[in-house]
Amino acid sequence: MYPKVSVDTKKLLENVKTVYELCDRHHIQITAVTKMFGGDPRLAQVFLDGGVRILGDSRIQNLERMENLKAEKWLLRIPMPSEAVNVVRYADVSLNSELETVRVLQAEAKKQHKVHKIILMADLGDIREGYVDYHQLLRTAAEIVKMDSLLLYGVGTNLTCFSFVHPDTEKLKHLELLSKAVIAAGGGDVVSGGNSATIDLMLHDGIPQGVNNLRLGEALLFGKERAHYRYLNQTCSDAFILQAEIVEIKDKPSRPWGEIGVNSYGKKPVFVDRGERTRAICAIGRQDVDTGTMEPLDPGIILLGASSDHLILDVSDSLNTYRVGDIVRFKLGYFAAMRAFTSQYVQKEYH
Repeated sequence: MYPKVSVDTKKLLENVKTVYELCDRHHIQITAVTKMFGGDPRLAQVFLDGGVRILGDSRIQNLERMENLKAEKWLLRIPMPSEAVNVVRYADVSLNSELETVRVLQAEAKKQHKVHKIILMADLGDIREGYVDYHQLLRTAAEIVKMDSLLLYGVGTNLTCFSFVHPDTEKLKHLELLSKAVIAAGGGDVVSGGNSATIDLMLHDGIPQGVNNLRLGEALLFGKERAHYRYLNQTCSDAFILQAEIVEIKDKPSRPWGEIGVNSYGKKPVFVDRGERTRAICAIGRQDVDTGTMEPLDPGIILLGASSDHLILDVSDSLNTYRVGDIVRFKLGYFAAMRAFTSQYVQKEYH
């Protein structure tokens, strides 16, 4: 059945091994981020087969799916106090920036007779999560050290996700200094220096010695570092392929007729008049994929856009002759693949 995402697990494993070896060479441990594929245990196991020993996800439901996998598990999004029961149950570690939430986790860990590990997040400029007042971070650290059901595991930061501020040596040296203060207060030495955007800095020996962990998703899945959007050597960018079925194919004007209104985002679309063109519609849309991070494998196809349920293609320049019922294949990027894995209407196939 279609639409369908096909996953080449051999290519994925090749990516994981390549990135793992790169990080190991720089004494960096990987927390492999599983949120793109919804914590699917089959793909998380590929991460483990490639050498990774820590799995991380932003959703508790995904960590629950991976409950039986032998790995340390991190909750990557700041916990909601209302989900504390499941945070302690399914996550060994959580990233935190609110003392109030930490206290709730302490109480819940005590109830469950567990020791839950805490990484305190510092905001180094991206203005997403984390302490901006670093004295407040250290005061929180001092309080955690006194708690009997929590373990202060270390510190972390996140960059290039909201404001797209790049990681640099100076910022990570600051994180390293915070780590030394946390260790002096009785905490652990985990220093998590960001995500796939930090890979480029690592390859240029720009990461301070004290930074020992990166939380990687895109680099493992697509072989891409996110600072400059470059693919790493000896990695595969096409481990995830979408197959969609054509439901209509007709010659149509390339410019609509009638008064044009605004789209769902409040913007008026602009169309270039290229004359009459052959258009194909595939049975998939924005509900299932992100059209901005996918591309047809057929170089003669132009992806024109999509509504919620229809993907519009210009196949005029293709060397192939398409008919209704034919399958069009697309290479997926991170957000297109994430939306496809989240959609219940997209089948998943592994080989």
